[in-house]
Amino acid sequence: MVQVSASTPNSASTPNKRRAIRGTLSDWWSEARTSPFWLVIVAFGLRLAYILLAHTYKFKPDQNDFGFGYEMGRIGHAIATGRGFADPFGPITGPTGWEPPLYPYLIASVFKLTGIYTHASAFLLLTINSVFSALTCIPIFLIARKCFNEKVAMWSAWGWALLPTVMYWSTRWVWETSLAALLLALIFWLTLELEELKGLTPWIGFGLLWGVAALTNTSLISFLPASGLWVWYRRWKAGKPSFAGVALASVFFVATIAPWLVRNYEAFGKFVFIRSNFGAELRLGNGPGADGTWMSYLHPTQNALALQQYEQMGEIAYVAERKREAMDFIRADYGRFAWISFKRFVYYWGGRPRSSEMSALVDNSAFLASSILAFWGLGRALRRRQPGAWLFFWLIVCYPAIYYFIYPHSRYRHPIEPIMAILIAYVISEAGTNTGTNALDKVS
Repeated sequence: MVQVSASTPNSASTPNKRRAIRGTLSDWWSEARTSPFWLVIVAFGLRLAYILLAHTYKFKPDQNDFGFGYEMGRIGHAIATGRGFADPFGPITGPTGWEPPLYPYLIASVFKLTGIYTHASAFLLLTINSVFSALTCIPIFLIARKCFNEKVAMWSAWGWALLPTVMYWSTRWVWETSLAALLLALIFWLTLELEELKGLTPWIGFGLLWGVAALTNTSLISFLPASGLWVWYRRWKAGKPSFAGVALASVFFVATIAPWLVRNYEAFGKFVFIRSNFGAELRLGNGPGADGTWMSYLHPTQNALALQQYEQMGEIAYVAERKREAMDFIRADYGRFAWISFKRFVYYWGGRPRSSEMSALVDNSAFLASSILAFWGLGRALRRRQPGAWLFFWLIVCYPAIYYFIYPHSRYRHPIEPIMAILIAYVISEAGTNTGTNALDKVS
């Protein structure tokens, strides 16, 4: 009897403890689901855990560590060893403008701190990328809440925080991809806010953000005219002045990128707008054998003859020659170029051709499905005249356009994926609302 009486309170307390735990978790979730702090903490924690558990910082040392940062890693190596912003392919070839400057300088700073091409450097750089990726949850939440509602904000931000496909670029690639996504999301949010904000300080931030974005990923600039014109038009409709703000933003944008333009002029003896390699990239997507994908076998890192030409001709002349070859190919058959460009459009949104293995088919299917859902959400937002719907439209139209004429890569879609995540969450939430409404109608 003593044993029974002693065990009774314990058995009775177990459900109470479970209810208390559930209540605590429920209270935490009620606060955390809309908390930027918890969004960032959870997102960063998952990414850091993946880096540690999957050992993604242990890059293979093949090709003399080229897979560690690729051209940006090579430039970072050159900076860290005192050769300056140079040598994108390994051999000492002199000053380069092949990549924008900010991320290679970040790599160089880490190399000086924790060693060149070390596991510690890789871990630190991937951790920094994960911070960028985790912080992107904040502008996602703010954009979605402003343009749609809190439910869409919560779904899109937590989707970004939790989905493994989102984590890939921040946990496996030493590249500017995650930083570019964060910067573009911040610019998108500030563009929306500028419609209503007063004073000139926000315009200064707008110009500075665009300058940093241009020095991080020059392709982002394709959205600059649309974002600026959208703000001006919305303020003009509301009878608000914009001239002084636009002028000030322009001054700060130019001031941010001007030092690098001066450096390029001094290094190459001619004006080079941030990056020098457009002609070479154009040739890697257009020429004999072009099929809508990247012809990697022509790249100086894969082709000894191309590297030799690059060394002998110098970067500017080499790029000019590759551009001439690409333009000759395009002019020779505009119909073929149009067909290849259409294929690139399909590959950009549906995934590049890959092996017939099941994993590749699943990845491409998910990639295509996310594009379809984002387009669906965009169309629905436009029809319903959601706030900022046309800004979403112009981003989806402007940013990817250059890749339809060069070549696509799944990495090139990532900078706009925060915005796509919002559109996907919107259309899914609308479908759920409509399903619930239809069910209620049937019952009534």
